[in-house]
Amino acid sequence: MRQALAATDNVQSLTTKLVLLRHGQSIWNRDKIFTGWSDVALSPKGEQEARQAALLLQQAGFTFDLCFTSMLQRATTTARIVLETMRLDIPVIQNWRLNERHYGALEGMARWPAIKQFGVWPILGCQIKFDAMPPVLHRDDIRYPGHQRLYHGIDPALLPAGESMQQTLARLTPYWFDTILPEIRHGKRILIVSHRNTLRVLRMLLDQLTPLQVMKQKFSTGRPLVYELDRHGQALQHYYADQLA
Repeated sequence: MRQALAATDNVQSLTTKLVLLRHGQSIWNRDKIFTGWSDVALSPKGEQEARQAALLLQQAGFTFDLCFTSMLQRATTTARIVLETMRLDIPVIQNWRLNERHYGALEGMARWPAIKQFGVWPILGCQIKFDAMPPVLHRDDIRYPGHQRLYHGIDPALLPAGESMQQTLARLTPYWFDTILPEIRHGKRILIVSHRNTLRVLRMLLDQLTPLQVMKQKFSTGRPLVYELDRHGQALQHYYADQLA
């Protein structure tokens, strides 16, 4: 019995927890508008979702050493509310590679006006096919990230005018392997506050999902997803924090 308990304790000491959190509902989530890299605020419901996520994590005994988030305020505000509610004063690292998938010329449009302008398949295809692109922005469009102060200093060749899920994965992958994963391997307890499609492709890396499986993944706003990882950063299991209640 003692040997079994010791073995269990040893396994636990070699694992760490990673929490993935989609930001709370934004005003454009509420209004069903394509958002992508458009920098919109949380709705009142979204702010409450962030507080509820924090309380859930706190009640389940979670704490964190480091938080990664995107450049977009709906994610950064969610991260701030979560950490303030949990009374955690930890480094928060923002990076554009954790931004939402860029929806190109669809950004700022509701679905029906977008269908009327571009047709059904360009809208439907980019939502069901892993390698399908939305209609792209012209580089002189005010919505193009190269015109925004947030992205000054980033090589314009890296900034998207629209992305497929495949391109979102390619954008995220080096940041995961070069920046986040080394922190996990050093035993850091990490919270990632990001966006629906970004977190979907991150799950592709964690769970070795196929493109078809990725496109079927759902990610509710404000619902923390917990991964238990071994010391190499390989996923052992995952579950939602509310399943611990």
